[in-house]
Amino acid sequence: MTVANETSGRSSESALAVDVRDASLIYNPVEAPVHALANIDLAVRPGEFVSLIGPSGCGKTTLLRVIADLEHITSGSVLVNGVSPHDARLSRAYGYVFQAPALFPWRTVLANVTLPLQIQGKSKADAKRIAMEHLERVGLKGFEGKYPWQLSGGMQQRVSIARALSFEPKILMMDEPFGALDEITRDRLNEQLQQLWQRERRTVVFVTHSIAEAVYLSTKIVVMSPRPGRIVKVIDSPLPDERHLGLRDTPAFMELAHEVREALADGHH
Repeated sequence: MTVANETSGRSSESALAVDVRDASLIYNPVEAPVHALANIDLAVRPGEFVSLIGPSGCGKTTLLRVIADLEHITSGSVLVNGVSPHDARLSRAYGYVFQAPALFPWRTVLANVTLPLQIQGKSKADAKRIAMEHLERVGLKGFEGKYPWQLSGGMQQRVSIARALSFEPKILMMDEPFGALDEITRDRLNEQLQQLWQRERRTVVFVTHSIAEAVYLSTKIVVMSPRPGRIVKVIDSPLPDERHLGLRDTPAFMELAHEVREALADGHH
């Protein structure tokens, strides 16, 4: 019986999309230590939309970068789809969308999206076909011949999302992708991202400063404290999976937003 339980436990652990255990990160540990993350435990199941929220400097982006193998923890463990972040990166298990679109201004929209596919070894025809499919998914069909400087900020970020999705990653990591946009554009992209998640059910790990954005998008909200970054509370959303912007005016939405706000306040204390 004990062996069976242990086997079952290992099986359920390996099924996690992201498994972070007692992870800490200290910059310059010898000379001038800066404690960025402390004792982080986080489990993300496949298909979840998980938002990391907290004050500036709390380690949200650092934690996302740890999962993406862009930062390395001082202690603890991290698994992504059952392997190390490094192996997950080499196997292209995830796509990463940065705060700024990070597009090459001299390449067209289509050329920006096909670039990682061509690096991956896809033929020119296959890369174009796949890129066009994903541009259509983010509502940019007809803009493939434009250059980034000819697009609005919101459209540029949608190109980044199409590029991140183009090689079919199991996990999409997003670091405040809409933070610099105006509220109207941000609302529209929140709605489009939610619809995209509904269709494809990819695992999403999303960093945001916005309570409303976290509540609207997420199936799970992870609240973090000021530095050193700790997880104060993990809130499973009771809201229905299928959402629309009108949901933000409902009592259920406002109650969840209040719970997140209280958790953020508790983190400061």
